[in-house]
Amino acid sequence: MVSTAEADPEEGRDGRYNGGGERMPTMRPDVRWTSWVIPMVVIGNVVVFVVVMYFNDCPRNSHRCLAKFLGRFSFESFKSNPLLGPSSSTLEIMGALAWGKIVHRRQVWRLLTCMWLHAGVIHLLANMCCVAFIGIRLEQQFGFVRVGTIYLVSGFCGSILSCLFVQNAISVGASSALFGLLGAMLSELLINWTTYDNKGVALIMLLVIVGVNLGLGTLPPVDNFAHIGGFLGGFLLGFLLLIHPQFEWEENRVSLMPGSIVKPKYNTCQLVLCVIASIVFVAGFASGLVILFRGDNLNRYCKWCHKLSYSSKSQWT
Repeated sequence: MVSTAEADPEEGRDGRYNGGGERMPTMRPDVRWTSWVIPMVVIGNVVVFVVVMYFNDCPRNSHRCLAKFLGRFSFESFKSNPLLGPSSSTLEIMGALAWGKIVHRRQVWRLLTCMWLHAGVIHLLANMCCVAFIGIRLEQQFGFVRVGTIYLVSGFCGSILSCLFVQNAISVGASSALFGLLGAMLSELLINWTTYDNKGVALIMLLVIVGVNLGLGTLPPVDNFAHIGGFLGGFLLGFLLLIHPQFEWEENRVSLMPGSIVKPKYNTCQLVLCVIASIVFVAGFASGLVILFRGDNLNRYCKWCHKLSYSSKSQWT
């Protein structure tokens, strides 16, 4: 998606001219940040997967390993793990999301470590390709602080919602953070609606992508609650962190024309959306943590919610 503005017939290559022929300063082009956090995230996930496979050491614990020429890095059998990766027990030891260990043993760190673990090579490649494709573009436009914050916090939100509904299985994967980036893209489009061309087409395409991926999340053995929680977290954070000033404010800020009307930096709709998103995010995040550590199961209050996600002993996000 590209933000464009109408060309001014009185604007030359090097500046804009007023009626008296005097050159006026032009707007600076949008800053393009160098993306390094998202590439580091991808590298970090690959390194963690290699470490997990090293500790898994399939030949030592099983005679049904795949790709035995890899030695202790060989994969578990297809029956044990069809995604070409380690065993469920190894993932649980290394920090997979496990409701019982978080609630009863207070291993809160699992809410973050699970998003750095992957069930296999296929799982890792699918997630990292999507994270790189979406995340690098966002980081170049908005910088590493905002995008890195959205990635981590939305992944954390996905872990919380997963624990509130899935309590009989372990869960791993970066998809909750990936869906957070998708949610942030959607809210960024909405809150900066007036700065985009072809906004309707962009909105429809983004909704289709999100809808298809959430639909696939109902297939085994995917933890769709982590996807939903990450998407909602990223969607709300996008209103707060990815807001753009109005185009007219940027134009007035650099032109400094005498007697020009000063436009507000953000319009009323943007400010209202920011306030609402702040309230909903804080309330949802705090209540989610409270309910989680009370050991409650939200399936008791929502009889149909279990249909949103496949239930099994091990789940990949």
